[in-house]
Amino acid sequence: MAFLLMGVLNHGAAAQVADTVGIPRDRWIHQDGEFIRQLQQRDSILIGDQLEYGFRLEGVEDGTVLGFPKLSDGNLELIEDWTQTVEQREDRPRLMDIEASIKVAAFEEGVYDLPPIVIERVLPNGKIDTLFFDPVQIEVKTMPIDTATFERHPMKAQIQTPFNWDEFVFTMKEFVAAVIAMLPLLVALKWGVILIIAGICIWLILDPKRQMQSQTAIVREPAHIVALRKLDAFRSNAMWVPEKQKEFYTGVTDALREYISRRYGVGAMEMTTAELFDAVRNLEDFPADMQAALKDLFETADFVKFAKYVASDEDNASAVPKAVRFVTQTYQSELEKQQAEASEVKEVKK
Repeated sequence: MAFLLMGVLNHGAAAQVADTVGIPRDRWIHQDGEFIRQLQQRDSILIGDQLEYGFRLEGVEDGTVLGFPKLSDGNLELIEDWTQTVEQREDRPRLMDIEASIKVAAFEEGVYDLPPIVIERVLPNGKIDTLFFDPVQIEVKTMPIDTATFERHPMKAQIQTPFNWDEFVFTMKEFVAAVIAMLPLLVALKWGVILIIAGICIWLILDPKRQMQSQTAIVREPAHIVALRKLDAFRSNAMWVPEKQKEFYTGVTDALREYISRRYGVGAMEMTTAELFDAVRNLEDFPADMQAALKDLFETADFVKFAKYVASDEDNASAVPKAVRFVTQTYQSELEKQQAEASEVKEVKK
């Protein structure tokens, strides 16, 4: 919506209108329908009263565009910008009655000449013209003071009310009586809360489903069982096709990383291949003969995942067996170590 410039609202002076429409003034169309309304129900306008200043157009064709004027600051303060009310005619739906207004207020006494309202109108057929509404004059008054009976009085201090013991005793008696009356309710509320908490505790203790979940959470499968089960899912050669190789090598190496993390206490899931093998190189129970084969598997997986490398059938076929052999060999060595330690304990006891 376009905006035109309206002149400054000057106190007691004629309004000036700036022509920014670009249409000669002799072609402006004079309109009736301007209004000034007082929002407060008084027989005169007082300082601080709010006014609606606007216009009304009847029979406006649907599709018409109106450009409203924009007020600049003056002795009248703009409270609210342009608002519109559109009423569609029942007998002729394509015609509308439009009422638009702004809200202003005056904070100084005097006579104000409001500027005329200049509206740019664009008809549905593209024709542009300017509508001119005559200015309105208002008089703002102050509340009159009766100087004949008016008398000034000095300022008075706040009234200091003395303390009243009778009122205090009465208030305390009322408070004690209210507390005594509420004692049965408070006792019942206390026991109700105790019973609810006890019921929840008993339910948590005796709930068989919760007990089963807690017991299940405590039981944890050995690391080698988890790794072998995950690796078994990748034995099919259907996973070797080029479009599935990234998923294949990611699954195999992730299963090994998880196993190494649980078996050796190394943060393998967050390490690169180089960092991982630097960390396990000096571990005593990490088989040295498996390090080269396992590192070759991880490096092939990195090429497939990050360099779009297509591994050969030979590499694909050996990937899962390498991983399974590593898990089985390390588990067997751990089992043998545990058996040896148990034998030593028995010998010591003998």
